Amino acid sequence: MNKRHAKILDLLTEYKKLEVVKLSDILEVSQVTIRKDLDVLESKGIVIREHGFARLNECDDINIRLAYHYENKQRIAKCAVETISDGETVMIESGSSCALVAQEIAKTKKDVTVITNSAFIADYIRKLGGLKTILLGGEYQNESQVMVGPMIRKCVESFYVDKLFIGTDGFTIESGFTGNNYMRNEAVQDMAKQANKVCIVTDSVKFKQQGVVSLLDVSKINTVYTDEFIPEDMEQYLLSQNIHVCKAK
Repeated sequence: MNKRHAKILDLLTEYKKLEVVKLSDILEVSQVTIRKDLDVLESKGIVIREHGFARLNECDDINIRLAYHYENKQRIAKCAVETISDGETVMIESGSSCALVAQEIAKTKKDVTVITNSAFIADYIRKLGGLKTILLGGEYQNESQVMVGPMIRKCVESFYVDKLFIGTDGFTIESGFTGNNYMRNEAVQDMAKQANKVCIVTDSVKFKQQGVVSLLDVSKINTVYTDEFIPEDMEQYLLSQNIHVCKAK
């Protein structure tokens, strides 16, 4: 993905929907060029075109979500993985940032065991070697490729780990960390009970958004791994709640 494509996605993330004319003005390129860019992004399933406008495809397909702010998420994942030791066992919940955490572990660590409820993550890292993967059972959500439901609770009770890495769909000071899928949020809560430390891994864009259901109480979060663009008031709030904020550089 080139820099202009990434910038288009940033703008659509911020404004939700933009005219081709507006994108052309902001990026200082012709409308023909913007249309060609949108054709490429549409072919990958990342954007949706409609009557002179473009908007993000906001479905829960993790392949699509991985494309948003990919390089930024990679930097955040590297920051998070620095805390993991060779031979450690960690839990990783589903989501694009979490998938990149798993990938970074596979590339840089030895003999780590990853426990996950994400079939996508299990497949994403299977060819990289160096990891033992335990896939928790449950009801399979086809679009997000994640296991949810009561079986997750039964499966995860067999394990205890030092760190659980999770993503989030949004954060506000009033609502805390939120998600968009009730059953996935329940799975996160079940996994969090078996971890000594819960770590949020997310790009700063999520600090401008809000999900529809509560994810975890702020008091249960130990560390937030994000980037340098986290709003200052939100960073200060997290610090006031004794949450460590690690900003990738």
